[in-house]
Amino acid sequence: MGFIGESVESVKSIQFRQALSQAVNLGLIVTSALIIWKALICITGSESPVVVVLSGSMEPGFKRGDILFLHMSKDPVRAGEIVVFNIDGRDIPIVHRVIKVHEQQDTGEVNFLTKGDNNKEDDRMLYAQGQRWLQRHHVMGRAIGFLPYVGWMTIIMTEKPIIKYIVIGALGLLVITSKD
Repeated sequence: MGFIGESVESVKSIQFRQALSQAVNLGLIVTSALIIWKALICITGSESPVVVVLSGSMEPGFKRGDILFLHMSKDPVRAGEIVVFNIDGRDIPIVHRVIKVHEQQDTGEVNFLTKGDNNKEDDRMLYAQGQRWLQRHHVMGRAIGFLPYVGWMTIIMTEKPIIKYIVIGALGLLVITSKD
């Protein structure tokens, strides 16, 4: 009998108590992950404390697939800092460097302009129609660290959803057939 046949037999032999125990364990794992995520949000002050670099616009500093750790502080944004920001009307955040900071004399509001390190021009073409500067509310956080290449699994599962379903199915089968 092959692997699939053995797995089917294993699933058939599961007792109700064992199945309930495995379901509770799976629930605990998911709940723990959510608690850790919410704790990171509180600690970092960022709505998304971890992001994956999705393009090559920040090379050579950050490559596609790198994971960035973000922190949002009350300090003013300065030229040279790497920020992750959202544009009105777009779902995917952008990771770029602040190249210019502009303070409006009458209101004291600080606006800034960004650019990808690997891009020839600034980001004004990415901003919403008629928008020339970013404001603080656009910023999700500032990059404080990174792990190279660790985010590739996220990119692969986003670009090829079938792989996501295969991985989830395999993990589910592993949980169901586990004897512990």
